[in-house]
Amino acid sequence: MKLILSRKGFDSSVGGHASPILPDGTMISLPIPSALDRLDYARLRCPTGQSYAEIIETLAAGARIDGRGAHLDPDLYARARPRKVGWRPAFGQRGAAAGHLNNQGVGVGDLFLFYGWFRHAHHVDGRLQFVRGHSGFHAIYAYLEVGSVVRPHTDDLPAWLRDHPHAAHARRTDANNAIYVANDRLTRIPTTAGAGMLRYRPARVLSKPGLTRSRWALDPHLFRKRPISYHSDAAWRAGYFQSYPRAQEYVIDADEPVIEWVHGLITTGR
Repeated sequence: MKLILSRKGFDSSVGGHASPILPDGTMISLPIPSALDRLDYARLRCPTGQSYAEIIETLAAGARIDGRGAHLDPDLYARARPRKVGWRPAFGQRGAAAGHLNNQGVGVGDLFLFYGWFRHAHHVDGRLQFVRGHSGFHAIYAYLEVGSVVRPHTDDLPAWLRDHPHAAHARRTDANNAIYVANDRLTRIPTTAGAGMLRYRPARVLSKPGLTRSRWALDPHLFRKRPISYHSDAAWRAGYFQSYPRAQEYVIDADEPVIEWVHGLITTGR
């Protein structure tokens, strides 16, 4: 199995600030703004029942949306918007990033772990605010095991998938464009859904405490001997793993211990 660490949501260059972790541990990954998308942040619902626009506005952290639509991808929450019959969680990628996944042989049975920049938030006088004094960290907030791969440029799309951002005409004409549709259930753990969002747990934080968020606390006993795309052995520094900042996905050839780590990460404390 290939494990893919996939960076998503607001960051310092797109959106302008972190995504929030609510006091109850709910992690809300804020979709990035995109000129190619028309989804209104005010019409997209978070698991809390609020719209993404409400979350962004109440944080008052200077988000840079500039009137653009929300790029809701990965699309994992069934109640985020009205759905057509047969809807399933899915994630799309195109261009060089899609080419990287294709070159790495990512396909059916492989598993995405989605991570992003998060900060803890709390309520002050009824408003949600980031907790001061910490710039946040990279943390895993969702997963998807691939059940099928759809190429919108050549494949017939089922009706329910035509609402996906990577099925839109602006991306569908790109030959290097793929949509990874989730399995109904995890192959190795059939009692667990094939895709879903995760709550905050310290074990799901990638960044090493006290260091910048790109410096990770990957266990060298688990990962040092596994090839990680975009990285060489030089990424392993004294006490941390230096993640490469300019790629969207890192692909790892997972052996049995890594697979057990992934499944434990997904299932513990959900």
